[in-house]
Amino acid sequence: MSFVLLGQIAWVLMVVGWYVIRFPFERRAKRARVSATRRGLPETVRMVISFTGLGVLPGLFVATGFPRFATYEPIALQTGLGLLAALLALVLFRLTHKALGKMWSVSLDIRDKHKLVTSGIYKRVRHPMYTAFWTMALAQALLLPNWIAGLSGLVGFGTLFFLRIGPEETMMEETFGEEYRAYKARTARIIPGVY
Repeated sequence: MSFVLLGQIAWVLMVVGWYVIRFPFERRAKRARVSATRRGLPETVRMVISFTGLGVLPGLFVATGFPRFATYEPIALQTGLGLLAALLALVLFRLTHKALGKMWSVSLDIRDKHKLVTSGIYKRVRHPMYTAFWTMALAQALLLPNWIAGLSGLVGFGTLFFLRIGPEETMMEETFGEEYRAYKARTARIIPGVY
């Protein structure tokens, strides 16, 4: 089996694993009442850009090989690191969803009786879901040896992250006030001890 095929299979399994982890939370979230939201055109645009980079372009490459001109032959180390990153991303997704429970939402929503989650993986990182997505985008770049499809996840998710993190933290401060400011002061944004 070639490293190109192995990487493509691993990418598909990572995406399936992500969906299996997320599905029960997504179903539950649809039943929960939202008391405040920041959804709208800017959020929709951010989500479409991220989905294009993490889903559409890599999916097109895996299904058809397009764009072939940007494909290169990966080395074993690259594919191995991609497999490790994919596994780490799935572990982070699971830990994040488990800690959030009923407080999870796909967008910038505050639920009725929303509580600030500061336990589990949230004890040291304020946005571990973003950490998981960065790790997933890195895994995609390593697993899919195509300069466009592989790197599109970093660009697509990076766009969402840098345009969304400010409004999200503002919403959390408006909702939880001093509790969130104290939490923010003692935790890293996405990587403990770094950022």
